[in-house]
Amino acid sequence: MGKQPRRARAQPGAEKLVEDATAGTAPRALRSVAPAPEVRGLGGDGVRAVDRALVILRAFREEDGPLGLTELSRRAGLNMTTALRLLGTLEGHGFVKRLPSGGYLLGPTLLLLGDLFRRSLRLEHHVMPALERLRAESRESAAFFVREGDQRRCVFRLDSPQLVRDVAHVGEAQPLGRGAHGRSLIALENGESLPVVSRGERLPQIAAIACPVLDSAGGVAGSIGISVPLYRFTPEVEALCVPLVMREAAAMTRDLGGDPARLQAAAR
Repeated sequence: MGKQPRRARAQPGAEKLVEDATAGTAPRALRSVAPAPEVRGLGGDGVRAVDRALVILRAFREEDGPLGLTELSRRAGLNMTTALRLLGTLEGHGFVKRLPSGGYLLGPTLLLLGDLFRRSLRLEHHVMPALERLRAESRESAAFFVREGDQRRCVFRLDSPQLVRDVAHVGEAQPLGRGAHGRSLIALENGESLPVVSRGERLPQIAAIACPVLDSAGGVAGSIGISVPLYRFTPEVEALCVPLVMREAAAMTRDLGGDPARLQAAAR
């Protein structure tokens, strides 16, 4: 039998060299971050502490200046000893900032997280699940439109599972001001009630229900809604679909960082 090929023996410290070489190619921002400790799970007390810390963060309001310990503990419903301990932890992670005068402000970590949220936001991650729910619960076609100047364009759509349905295409542009989606995109600026309902307005045999979706800046991110062949658009179908559309518009608004209270205030 021939000699078996000899296996190359690893040189002492080879693994360390590989690790060092890999570390040398890593982005500087990542190399500067210390490894996170192992997460072993939170017990009941840990979960309660997280919940209380989040209550403290939510106690800050837009119109506030620096808040003292007494006011923060009052708003959060915590005793001052607990609030002080939690504020110290939040300060250590940059979620709050303590001023020399003793008052507290929201910290820069929240700004970094907000910027990360905006940059990582993908509209389709929120739109498609909403359209799937609308189609499943109404058995009608569901679509999402965005405004482009004086037009509105269909960017996402799911067709009805029923044989008779309206026909539309993703990418199709139509004028603002006509049809449920065309009016929905400008409904808040025109003082129109929500959701917008149309019957044979753009196409003679089609009814539709639509509601705007708001973004974190308070602007209109788009319009979500359902379209139905007019002969199927009975009072019972309308009564079913109106709350479905409003529910998904409000949920998506929350997902995008917007305020659904504006939609609820305009509800019919």
